[in-house]
Amino acid sequence: MKFKGIIFDLDGTLVNSLEDISDAMNIVLTGLNHPTHTYDTYQYFIGSGLRNLVSKALPASNNSEEQIETCFECMVDEYRKICTLKTKPYEGIIDLLDNLVSQNIKLAVFSNKADELTKKIAAEIFPDYFDNVVGLSNEALKKPNPFEALEIGKSWNLKPEEILFVGDSDIDMQTATNANMFAVGVTWGYRTEKELFESGAKLVITQPLNLLEILLSVKY
Repeated sequence: MKFKGIIFDLDGTLVNSLEDISDAMNIVLTGLNHPTHTYDTYQYFIGSGLRNLVSKALPASNNSEEQIETCFECMVDEYRKICTLKTKPYEGIIDLLDNLVSQNIKLAVFSNKADELTKKIAAEIFPDYFDNVVGLSNEALKKPNPFEALEIGKSWNLKPEEILFVGDSDIDMQTATNANMFAVGVTWGYRTEKELFESGAKLVITQPLNLLEILLSVKY
């Protein structure tokens, strides 16, 4: 048996979107006369959805549910305008996807970013590569809940054990484990190799084309 499908996280895995996300949130914070944050700080805010990022970015003294909701709406409005301005695929990603398509491997994106924005970025940067592109439309289904990953697998008529789940965060590794998929961590995103292994990664790769070696070598 071999792997027949791959589900990718988006931010920190397929694309470097750190600057666009950070810039959008800092625009909102500046408008409210709140302190802004550096790109390095935002690196640790990313991974659990934009609403969670907003909560982390706001000062503790201005962090009520009402304030988070208001700022979240403003942040999404700003981010929608610039979400593909600086966001680019990581080096080697396009070559990887071309190779996988040539092998008839089924491909999907599953992100904790808002569904609308996930689909917009995927459509503009990766047209025609993915069978499924799923973002966050229901907080209850946010990763590490494996529901959407399992639904993608069902749409492919594949067993979870036939699917690689590739991501850069502890949340992604937990999602893969919860879905009984093979968890592959990547080090070019927002978390360390140590964090990835501690969160359930079965393998960790340092460059995109390493994924091809996993398809050839891993037996299960």
